[in-house]
Amino acid sequence: MAAEPTLTPEFIAQQRKRLEALRRQVLGGELDVNARKRAFTEEHGDEAEEFEDEAQSLAQEEVRQAQHDVDDQRVADIQRALEKIDEGTYGVSDESGDPIPKARLEARPESVLTVQGEEARERQR
Repeated sequence: MAAEPTLTPEFIAQQRKRLEALRRQVLGGELDVNARKRAFTEEHGDEAEEFEDEAQSLAQEEVRQAQHDVDDQRVADIQRALEKIDEGTYGVSDESGDPIPKARLEARPESVLTVQGEEARERQR
């Protein structure tokens, strides 16, 4: 099925710029977290650690890992959306072939699935 006719070349070019900026932002955020963690370890690494410090570190690592997983999926979706632009299939769901509404693409330019497809993917996790 073809993309919605409302997806003009100008809109798609704008979306490419947004996707590239978004990819830099998501990847940059993770690099910042890793750099801060490394700097903290270098500064405080030799200090004696209490049990509570270790528990807090484990909890923070769990949150960081969950965010990393979300970021990994988001980067994969961004990359796929950029590929779809190159293929000429941007705005069409990878799973169903249905058009992705322009409003969804404006809100979430990395969308490669319809809302229903995205919900199904979340349920499978």
